Amino acid sequence: MNRYPVIASLTSEEQIPQVLDSKLNRVNLMTGHIGKLEAIVNRLREADKQVYVHVEMVAGLGKDKFAIAYLAERFRVDGIITTKSNTVAAAKQAGLRSIQRIFAIDTAAVQTAVRVIGSMHPDEVELMPGLMPRVIREMREKISQPLIVGGLIRREEEISAALESGADYISCGDPSLW
Repeated sequence: MNRYPVIASLTSEEQIPQVLDSKLNRVNLMTGHIGKLEAIVNRLREADKQVYVHVEMVAGLGKDKFAIAYLAERFRVDGIITTKSNTVAAAKQAGLRSIQRIFAIDTAAVQTAVRVIGSMHPDEVELMPGLMPRVIREMREKISQPLIVGGLIRREEEISAALESGADYISCGDPSLW
């Protein structure tokens, strides 16, 4: 991951051929439904991509510990992305890596997120939106997990600014930046 710190955020199935041809080795799957999940995951795996499933964005997928265990056992995904702290705990139980996604909408939201991260210990944190250098720096100082930033990133200079501000990775849905 460190040689190219961009993560593909697949927001439509039409993007799959582009990500398969990209130099990226990690994909955040944020589209599809439970009936197509196995085929999508298999295609990505065959191309040596790590697959993290956003459990709140894949249709038909429950958000309880049984759904997370099913993802681990049936699909053998590398990890999950979630906004829910109880889903982070379920991922730990299932042996999956977890990304806690947080939204920096105001100071109280950031403070709450830091407390949740401190108690739940997700493997990584994704800060949204990713266009906030000061907030990225402050979050980097407060957490020990790798920090992913994403949302609204459209230019290479925005990727550079986020990385310079302390982000470890960038998640991006724009194939031109993959």
